[in-house]
Amino acid sequence: MTSTAQPNVSAKVEQALRDAMERLFTGKPERTDGQLTKNNLWREAEVSRATMNRATDVLAEWDTRLGTSPASLHDQKQAEEITLLRRHLKQNRQERQQLQDQVDASATVIAVLLAENAALREQATNRSAVIVPLARSQAIYE
Repeated sequence: MTSTAQPNVSAKVEQALRDAMERLFTGKPERTDGQLTKNNLWREAEVSRATMNRATDVLAEWDTRLGTSPASLHDQKQAEEITLLRRHLKQNRQERQQLQDQVDASATVIAVLLAENAALREQATNRSAVIVPLARSQAIYE
């Protein structure tokens, strides 16, 4: 049994897929959100998923171009930026928690000092108001 190379899809479908691929890779989609997925490829080309899957040459080109397209590079840059921002957010949350812990500890110390101060004031008002004179030293005035 000999196999003859027959096209898996019509030239019209192949061109629609290639045009859709070009729009997605250049970041100018017409029918999708522009993400570089095969779901968007067949939707952008307005063909069925099964038809797209039969276009093996187009899919091979898709896989080849996926990592080097401007849109893919943009997506990779965005993903790196998101990762960096998430790391900064985590660090900021940790720092905020440390600062909150310090504020809580300071509030506790202030509350204790206020209680001690109130107790000392009460103790001072309850004491008799007796003034004991100190003996004067003659050496100081001579």
